[in-house]
Amino acid sequence: MSLAAARPLISVYNEKNERNGTLTVCLPAVFKAPVRPDIVSFIHNEIAKNKRQPYCVNVDAGHQTSAESWGTGRAVARIPRVRGGGTHRSGQGAFGNMCRGGRMFAPTKTWRRWHRRVNVAQKRYAMCSAIAATGVPALVMAKGHVIDGISEVPFVVSDNVQGLQKTKQAVEFLRRNKAWADVAKVYATRRMRAGKGKLRNRRRVQKLGPLVIYDQDQGLTKAFRNIPGVDTMQVDALNLLKLAPGGHLGRFCIWTASAFKKLDTLYGTWKKPSAAKSNWNLPMPKMANTDLSKLLKSEEIRKVLRAPNRKIVKAKKTKANPLKNIRALLKLNPYAAVTKKQAALTQEKRVRDKAAKKTGKAAADPMAKRKAAVAKSGKKSKK
Repeated sequence: MSLAAARPLISVYNEKNERNGTLTVCLPAVFKAPVRPDIVSFIHNEIAKNKRQPYCVNVDAGHQTSAESWGTGRAVARIPRVRGGGTHRSGQGAFGNMCRGGRMFAPTKTWRRWHRRVNVAQKRYAMCSAIAATGVPALVMAKGHVIDGISEVPFVVSDNVQGLQKTKQAVEFLRRNKAWADVAKVYATRRMRAGKGKLRNRRRVQKLGPLVIYDQDQGLTKAFRNIPGVDTMQVDALNLLKLAPGGHLGRFCIWTASAFKKLDTLYGTWKKPSAAKSNWNLPMPKMANTDLSKLLKSEEIRKVLRAPNRKIVKAKKTKANPLKNIRALLKLNPYAAVTKKQAALTQEKRVRDKAAKKTGKAAADPMAKRKAAVAKSGKKSKK
């Protein structure tokens, strides 16, 4: 929901940026509609396709030559080749997309599906979101508009602006209302286009400035049409391509008072349906309160939550390799200690025998006493 909902009354400013203390307008309900950038981006992308003109390459391109394959047996590729002789062209490959002078792969046709049918309910949802976003200063500034000097957002001016006839008057109006800074940004961003558009009468690109939305055209469109970046739009024929250019929310809008008041009639409220659109109401927000941090800290939610788990879970250790780790080996095979000890004793005996062999003396057996004691106890048990 738009942050503008916190200010139910909007001040109206005249062409000299003077606020009329008694003249205020109620904030239309459409400014409280849910802001859905996903829907706006998708619908903008679909609507923008409906202005495209079909194009294709010439059906004969790449085939305007007499060419035939030489077949097999001549140690060359079987691509069709230009007939004749006496010129470089004869014998060259033709027709294929890999050949010089050949046709493109899958030549484009005019019967491509250029246009898109867009759901009316989705278009209206996107329009409501785009209007609501124009009342959020953070979104307007995030889009790049310079509105530091603007008194209020949404910015509503008196209906006298609809009677402006000259561009000089329109410039003076924008300067006095501190909206000229956004137009100055347009002048500063004017630059040469990158790409082939330079050759197609689209040499320069620039950012967009304010959008003036009016109810009655009493000369306003002619007054503003020669100012770079400034667009005008009638409130009964709002266009998503201008309200959210590029599919991005938050264009800076200047509303005339009569156009601003008309929004409730066009889009209705949650209690009263629209007078212009049959069987349609404003979209309902998914969340009544979008302040998530406040929700999570509220007593109603905290008292039904379980106590936090303070237990520290240690990271699982890597399983020890029993072939390298003696403790892991003994867990699997306790008798491995006896085997290991026996192997060590056998090795020691071999070393002693080898040393004794060199000196010529018999090596003393370190287990001789133990063997004798075992043999003696064995004899006693037999008796």
